[in-house]
Amino acid sequence: METVRFEDLGLRPQILRAVTEMGFEAASPIQARAIPLLMEGKDVIGQAQTGTGKTAAFGIPLLEKIDPKNRKLQALVLCPTRELAIQVADEMRRLCRFMHGIKILPIYGGQDIGKQIRSLKGGIQLVIGTPGRVMDHMRRHTLKFDELHTIVLDEADEMLNMGFREDIETILKDVPEERQTVLFSATMPKPILDITKNYQKDAELVKVVKKELTVRNIDQYYYEVKEKNKQEVLSRLLDMYNPKLSLVFCNTKRRVDELTTALQGRGYFAEGLHGDMKQSQRDRVMNSFRNGKTEILIATDVAARGIDVDDVEAVFNYDLPQDDEFYVHRIGRTGRAGRVGRAFTFIVGKEVYKLKDIQRYCKTKIYAQPIPSLNDVSAIKADKILSGIADVIKNEDLGKMISLIEQRLNEEDYTAMDIAAAFLKQAMGYGEAAQEKPVDFGDTGAEEGMVRLFINIGKKQNVRPGDVLGAIAGESGMPGKLVGTIDMFDKYTFVEVPQDRARDVLMAMDHAKIKGKSINIEPANQR
Repeated sequence: METVRFEDLGLRPQILRAVTEMGFEAASPIQARAIPLLMEGKDVIGQAQTGTGKTAAFGIPLLEKIDPKNRKLQALVLCPTRELAIQVADEMRRLCRFMHGIKILPIYGGQDIGKQIRSLKGGIQLVIGTPGRVMDHMRRHTLKFDELHTIVLDEADEMLNMGFREDIETILKDVPEERQTVLFSATMPKPILDITKNYQKDAELVKVVKKELTVRNIDQYYYEVKEKNKQEVLSRLLDMYNPKLSLVFCNTKRRVDELTTALQGRGYFAEGLHGDMKQSQRDRVMNSFRNGKTEILIATDVAARGIDVDDVEAVFNYDLPQDDEFYVHRIGRTGRAGRVGRAFTFIVGKEVYKLKDIQRYCKTKIYAQPIPSLNDVSAIKADKILSGIADVIKNEDLGKMISLIEQRLNEEDYTAMDIAAAFLKQAMGYGEAAQEKPVDFGDTGAEEGMVRLFINIGKKQNVRPGDVLGAIAGESGMPGKLVGTIDMFDKYTFVEVPQDRARDVLMAMDHAKIKGKSINIEPANQR
């Protein structure tokens, strides 16, 4: 199926803006097929599993129909559990964040019903609730369906498994007959088919069942990073593995442009590709990537659909994809033609839970990796160079070279090991000067050659200078004797480190704790 962009679905500008800010550029398959039907007012049966983007598939058309000026209940979404009800309500709020006047309320058992009643009396247009609690409100006449035009059954099979069939049918009998009825279910057992037959009118079936996918020939890794450190971690991985061609995926066009500029500024041969570019620009970028002139292609999912290059050695998920299926499409662009590829995914905070869904979907293992230090980068580069040397020794005639080196050994006070080490250093020199070049942090108030760092922890947390020194040395691998002055105050600490080590210390301490307490560390001049 051809990729569909949200811009092509005729959405309100407010919803389109919300979708864009949520990081979505392309509609998932269930969204692309269900949204147009629902916006026409048709009843729909959606067969789709969790992780397909189904909440937005029914949520966007539902919000399109709601009249913000009418404060009465206009739509009801039934969910099997309180957790799902809260999750759906959160996503609906994000989708309507720019639509003023729409109020959304999740209602479920275990929460004070009096509080829910007060909220309902204040005027709520959209309720997301569990069947049992919806029935409670119906009995109390605190839910009025007079102007309800849409009802959605989310994860209907799960609601039936939990014994809610009678409640669901009671609710469906009580809502107005002239309504739109939407049902989403991963499976279609007979009880579900009975409900669709009895309570829907000429329903259209939209079936997007995920195939069981396995991803072969691709080593998959993930890194837990902070958003602000993504560029630095990407740079280190590019330096470590030095892939011939790399694909970097971002979720938005703006992100592609920002990252392209940043990598070009660091000296990488990188180009961006997204839907706003003219066809002539896209062709130029793709030709440059195919012939190897561009080594790193940064793209959105929409723009990448035409990329078919066999020599891609690494794929980077700079942003975690919206849909599990997109993950498979992205990383499937490496590991082709019998080669082993690599896929690296950056995870920020709670995205680790989404990653677990992706692993279940792909039936694969994505391995956690520590963020590489500059020493790791150097070690990997040296290893790659030495592996290449083994091939040269095996396949080339080195007679003349050996004679030249023997002659130099006789003339100078060198050993063969000295010359070998010097050649290795020279071979690693490309890009290393840029790595080792100290970052200019401005005037941090430190003595010459040092950088003063701020840490948001001090004496009142029972922290001593030795704790700070031990944490920095232990996390960064830097000898403790290189750490300079440590000035400790009640609630914060200043510590000086060598300028050429400051960036490494900041990266190493990013997830560190001192005496069990999470910290924030940054150059002193940025406060």
